Amino acid sequence: MLYPQIFRQLEKVRWNMADDIPWDSFDPSRLSDEQAQTIRMNAITEWSALPATEMFLRDNRHDSDFSAFMSVWFYEEQKHALVLMEYLRRFRPELVPTEQELHAVRFEFDPAPYLETLTLHFCGELRLTQWYQCAAQWHTEPVIRQIYTLLSHDEARHGGAYLRYMQQAIERLGDDARRAFARVGVLMASAARTAQALHPTNLHVNKALFPNDTVQSRLPDPGWLERWLDQQIHFDRDWEAKVVGSILKKLSTLLGEEFDTVQTLNRYRKSLGTGNAIAA
Repeated sequence: MLYPQIFRQLEKVRWNMADDIPWDSFDPSRLSDEQAQTIRMNAITEWSALPATEMFLRDNRHDSDFSAFMSVWFYEEQKHALVLMEYLRRFRPELVPTEQELHAVRFEFDPAPYLETLTLHFCGELRLTQWYQCAAQWHTEPVIRQIYTLLSHDEARHGGAYLRYMQQAIERLGDDARRAFARVGVLMASAARTAQALHPTNLHVNKALFPNDTVQSRLPDPGWLERWLDQQIHFDRDWEAKVVGSILKKLSTLLGEEFDTVQTLNRYRKSLGTGNAIAA
């Protein structure tokens, strides 16, 4: 089982909201209304770990080890929402999300193949690591900069934990797992070819609710994410290259091949053939 090891590792580096956030360093002159609004949207987005956890537990009933790890992932992701809301409560109380706004992003995700979902969230954690690093640089208020840095480090560690479960899947399922990982890896490393940000919170997950079936579509400001990335934190080509490079590097190590580009990963995917689908 991986859960006991991952629990111990994450426990050693877990930050404390009371002691590790320099609340007394807050500088009101360095927080704009625009910046505060983005914190509000990110707080609500982080709350969507709730329906994601419900999805993971439903689709991984066959895997008690991974399901147990969800207790750690869910706790830390919900703490992200909580620390952002605490920041607003202290310094912009009128912007604290309402319970109704938080509940709006809790909706059922359609069942999906669990290996593909695992890879999707692995890549999502790598992307969010870079998004939050970029956000920390964009913000000018020191306390929120520290918070986004802590969140970025958490997301990187979560990506590492998912990678370990992906390695375990290869040991158990061989090429069926490799096919799933390569297929989703190609998708998630190809954001430059799409008109939307490739992250789990911006993908359609419930056919019956389409088009209101992404987390972002259920925010008070559904168009916020693209504006945040393009016009506010300026997540440009150089930042995107860091995401793609990280995905390719991690998958190279996982799959035992060298993937310098998305094209080489795609060729590897094709070399594996179609195989047999793995049902959840």
